[in-house]
Amino acid sequence: MFAVYADHADPTDPFAALVVGDRPEPDCSGERDGWQVVEVRAASINHHDLWTLRGVGIAAEQFPMILGCDAAGTDEHGTAVLVHSVIGDPGPGGDETLNPRRTLLSERHQGTFAERVAVPSRNLVPLPEGWSPAQAACLPTAWLTAYRMLVTRGGLVAGDTVLIQGAGGGVATACIQLGGALGLRVWATSRDEDRRKRAVELGAAQAFPPASRLPERVDAVMETVGAATWDHSIKSLRPGGTIVVSGATSGANPPADLTRIFFKQLSVVGSTMGTREELLALISLCQRTGLRPLIDRELPMAQAAEGLRLVESGEIFGKVVLAR
Repeated sequence: MFAVYADHADPTDPFAALVVGDRPEPDCSGERDGWQVVEVRAASINHHDLWTLRGVGIAAEQFPMILGCDAAGTDEHGTAVLVHSVIGDPGPGGDETLNPRRTLLSERHQGTFAERVAVPSRNLVPLPEGWSPAQAACLPTAWLTAYRMLVTRGGLVAGDTVLIQGAGGGVATACIQLGGALGLRVWATSRDEDRRKRAVELGAAQAFPPASRLPERVDAVMETVGAATWDHSIKSLRPGGTIVVSGATSGANPPADLTRIFFKQLSVVGSTMGTREELLALISLCQRTGLRPLIDRELPMAQAAEGLRLVESGEIFGKVVLAR
């Protein structure tokens, strides 16, 4: 079948590892009893796909690996479905993201940039009514990550002020949109003036250049950028505030500023993806409020390299979706 995959890891030139070609059909036999094959209609690109090409978070023996974490399509019964990409038993606590053996599609199991993908039946949820496959394909990674950051890990409530660093990417734009729907006062940063204007149009109350002095300190910061914005994130928090970290696109080892963290009693909280139940709650919120993911552009899956380069460059505002 047609697929977009990494045939090896290349830390310095990830696109040298990218192949658009043929891969074997997914197999649901043996240990995969209870899995289904989904016919993929749309899949969105995430930074995770670039990390896979570089060999981050994936063992050498797992290659070749089809890229892609999330997708929308049809199941074996012809039902329109959305794929939740966290593969793992939720266990007694009900949170599969805390299972030490949990994984994502395209880490140990082949991903969604293909004609078909095999997933556990538990990982399928109905496609939201009235949504296109392209819109729905944005939810399971970027939008679910944003929802968990704001609601579950950030514990924010209506009236709180939140700073979103690096407006433009999929998680950041989702945080802006979701923050408004949750009744938060949303501030955003971007080095680009046009993106700051677009962030306000999207729902941010104000947008600032990076490292700007804010009108007041915020209750929480949603941090996906890392080293480039970390110092500003820590300095922007009120005493007792929270920084929620789900990524580090500019570098994973920022200065800790431990003195400020303990003196102001700040909380630094990690956040990864989200649960199936959180995905259902996110869908419900979007249906109630009329929210839809912002799509920067939609490309044929055969043009995955172009989409991946756009995500790598950061010159997008919203999600890049691959369609079949």
